Amino acid sequence: MIQSAHSTNRSVGLNILTDDQIYEIRQAAFDVVEKVGFKCTHKGVRKMMQKAGAKVAEYNIRIPRYIVQECLVTVPKGWTIYDREGRRAMQVEGENSYFGTSTGSPNTRDAFTGEIRPTTIQDIEWGARVADYLPNIDFVMPMGTAQDVPADTAELYEIPAMLKNTVKPSVFLCYSSLGCEYVYEMAAAVAGGQEALSEKPFIIAYPEAIAPLHFSDDVVNRILVAADRFMPQIPGSTVQAGATGPVTLAGVVTQMTAEAMVHISIAQLRKKGCPVSMSGNAGILDMRTALMTMGAPENSLALIAQAEVAQSFNLPSWGLAGATDAKRLDVQAGVDSTFSILSQALSKLNLIHDVGYMAAGMACSLEQLVLGNETIGMAKRFTKGITVNSDTLAREVIENVKPAGHFLGQKHTMENFKKELWATKIMNLQSISAWESAGRPTMEDRVKEEIRMILDTHSPKPLSDKVLTELDRLRKEGEKEIRAKLEKG
Repeated sequence: MIQSAHSTNRSVGLNILTDDQIYEIRQAAFDVVEKVGFKCTHKGVRKMMQKAGAKVAEYNIRIPRYIVQECLVTVPKGWTIYDREGRRAMQVEGENSYFGTSTGSPNTRDAFTGEIRPTTIQDIEWGARVADYLPNIDFVMPMGTAQDVPADTAELYEIPAMLKNTVKPSVFLCYSSLGCEYVYEMAAAVAGGQEALSEKPFIIAYPEAIAPLHFSDDVVNRILVAADRFMPQIPGSTVQAGATGPVTLAGVVTQMTAEAMVHISIAQLRKKGCPVSMSGNAGILDMRTALMTMGAPENSLALIAQAEVAQSFNLPSWGLAGATDAKRLDVQAGVDSTFSILSQALSKLNLIHDVGYMAAGMACSLEQLVLGNETIGMAKRFTKGITVNSDTLAREVIENVKPAGHFLGQKHTMENFKKELWATKIMNLQSISAWESAGRPTMEDRVKEEIRMILDTHSPKPLSDKVLTELDRLRKEGEKEIRAKLEKG
């Protein structure tokens, strides 16, 4: 008998690895960290590691398994991330998935001209504003590396451009450890002080080690800057199959996990209990062109597998979806984007970034971001599954309508269709005659129209004049200090 108060819902998902395979990869990763180790010239970290019991031989550091295991005990098993206004935005734990924008590329595909050109600060402003509007984009990264500002202090321009144009949580790259410190000062100015920022973090650092197993001084310093502030951070080295890592996917996942273990150990030995995910990026080298490809199915396969290893430690994971190797919004862009978004949504990765990448990560695109937002909406509806209870079974409704009737006028239909049925914003669902009367618009046409509407009408809540003044002061101060440090060598 079905109970009237009973409701069941099974989310749709997939798994790549068996428990035995996860165990094998974990053991292999521990072995790599303990027997191969990692390269590090940072004096402070070498001293810290030696004191903890690691084996330090010049620039090679091998960490015994027991030290890594202790660090995996103290690292938090999940985080609460807030938005710029201090509201809970993301529970980065368990099987919760969130999607974010692309970042860091030197080029932008202009949404209105189609030109691929150097990224500007205005592109980063527009990227944040469009992302702020899109309902399925959960966090924002600066969409590109601005080429119209000084390269050595670019983050001091990019971060304010982003913060001014979105209230959503942010993930950021930095080009120097000192720049990273100033980013935190800027975020603290927005939050109302460092204590307020620590209590309700809305910004996440993204230090990227160099595969294979190289932790440069600057990367280490960025890890330590985040750890000292107890701010969440995401290990992000890119293990490229056949280039910076083994060509076999099991080897890629092993190395990704090992590098994440090193990252976690550095952070935990510095500040026990600071939040760090177990993550990395998988890259596939196209052996014909010697270029990294983002549309390959192996990308998602490796990322999902590594996330399953992270989940076995109850640690947050990191994905990469909604990206394409295409140079315009064509069929390839749609295929690449949809495959990666759906597969990674099904796998329950926690933070999934790079929605909006084109040309294998060499260009950010508002068009690809808007298309990705639509696909994410479809994926979220699909993975939600089907709710079964007395209301959704609709026995009485079917009885009331009777054979040969219709359900359009039923109260049950009006009460449930919006939450039960996904509604598209940019897909073409018109009749043939209506589409022809409208001038036969393509997907590119509809996406451009959506972008223009967002930029013309959407204005995120502005920062106060006081905060804007402080951000400008910090930018000028940071530029001066960073340049002085560079001149000293």
